[in-house]
Amino acid sequence: MAKSTTVSLKLLIDEQGERVLFAEAGKEFVDFLFHILSLPMSTVINLVGKQGMVGSVSNIYESVQNLNQAYIQPDKTKDSLLKPAVNFSAPPLLKAFNHASSSSSSGGFVKGVVTYMVMDDLVVNPMSAITSITLLNKFNIKEVGSLQEKVVHMGMPEAVKLLKAAMETDEVLTTVFLK
Repeated sequence: MAKSTTVSLKLLIDEQGERVLFAEAGKEFVDFLFHILSLPMSTVINLVGKQGMVGSVSNIYESVQNLNQAYIQPDKTKDSLLKPAVNFSAPPLLKAFNHASSSSSSGGFVKGVVTYMVMDDLVVNPMSAITSITLLNKFNIKEVGSLQEKVVHMGMPEAVKLLKAAMETDEVLTTVFLK
C-alpha cells in the first residue's frame, strides 16, 4: 500500500483574531520543517519560483542560468548550481512526510512518540498542557469559546506555500491555512 502524500495538522484558531495560535503536529510535519534548513537555495528557488522570491537571490539564480557556457570552468556545469545533487540523508521535500511512521523514532530528525506544538511563526516545542494554557494567557484569550479546532491536510501545494510564507512573514500557518 502506498503511503499518503499529505500530513495532518490540528490547528487551534482564534476566530476573533482570525489567526492560528498553534498547531498540534506529529513527527512527519516537524521533520518536514526541519528539513527545510537543509535545502539548497536553488532548490528553494525552483520550488517557490523566481517570482516568488523576496530580495535579489533569484537574480543570482537567473545570472547563472543566462551565463554562456563559454564562461564556465570546463569541469563545471550550470546544473551543479541550479539543480544540485542532494547529498544528505534527509528525504526529499515531500518524502519528509512519508519518511518514517509517526510511532518510529528512527529516521528523520525528531522522535515520533511525542506530539509537537508548532507556533504560527514556526517555533517548535514538545506539546504540553501547561504550555497550551500559558499561551492562551499570552495571546490574551478571554473567551475559550472563540477558539476553533480545525484539522488541515498538507500536501505539496501547501508545503510550497509554507516555504514561501516562511521567508515572508511571521504568521506562516495563518497565511497558509486561513488566507
